[in-house]
Amino acid sequence: MIQDNFPPARLRGGATQATPLRLLQLTDCHLYASPERRLAGLRTQQTFDAVLELAREEFHTTDLVLATGDLVHDASKEGYRRLRRRLETIGRPVYCLPGNHDIPEVMNDIMNRGKVTSPESVRHGNWVIILLDSTVAGREGGHLRTDQLERLERNLEAHADCHAVITLHHHPVPVGSAWMDRMALDNPTDFFRIVDRYPRIRAIVCGHIHQEFDGYYRHVRLLGAPSTCVQFTPRLDQFSLDLVPPGLRWIELGADGSVDTGIRRLAVMPEELDLSVGGY
Repeated sequence: MIQDNFPPARLRGGATQATPLRLLQLTDCHLYASPERRLAGLRTQQTFDAVLELAREEFHTTDLVLATGDLVHDASKEGYRRLRRRLETIGRPVYCLPGNHDIPEVMNDIMNRGKVTSPESVRHGNWVIILLDSTVAGREGGHLRTDQLERLERNLEAHADCHAVITLHHHPVPVGSAWMDRMALDNPTDFFRIVDRYPRIRAIVCGHIHQEFDGYYRHVRLLGAPSTCVQFTPRLDQFSLDLVPPGLRWIELGADGSVDTGIRRLAVMPEELDLSVGGY
């Protein structure tokens, strides 16, 4: 069931056995060194700040935030510094992973400060969240190297008593847009061969697709989220920008392994969007 906000009855501080672990997913921010730079007409810093304000106002009982790649479009140090300062205002742990527009070494060097980090995995209660790097230098599409597949299996083994969420930037299954699916994870068979062996994996969360996506791979929930800037029109073979506003995904992880989730967007789409853009 898709809802616009966390269920009001569950807005209580601190995840326990009786209350869910509450996550927000922020993704595909595409910030720049200059806060005035635009992508498809939008000032990406402005739209990110608006989504972040929405997160602070409406999801103040969130336990943690996942930032799932393409965080800084030009991979600039100043862009990452500004992003980190903004994310710190949430006052909750923020876990970051890189996308194809990021440079992982630069991101990791700057984003590992205080509550904003780029860990291999984190455990909260009886949930483990595993962060994978699916980027390939110079390519838009994704690939999970041997070390990343080993990271996945190592953490699943180390936390075998936990329910698990796997996060990566690139989508591991087609989303129905031919141009976007050419930039998906290129070795999903290797990935799902591991997933198939661990029945306590409950969700796989990705960025990259700039749109809402909610599906299943066998028993595992597959989730994608809106960008904090421009949106891609779903299920079209050619690149197209959507008129729906930027947003975020909220996720509730129950102690019993259940996954509840929904999308929350800004009230309006910024007027500066340039629909004539044919890609970027």
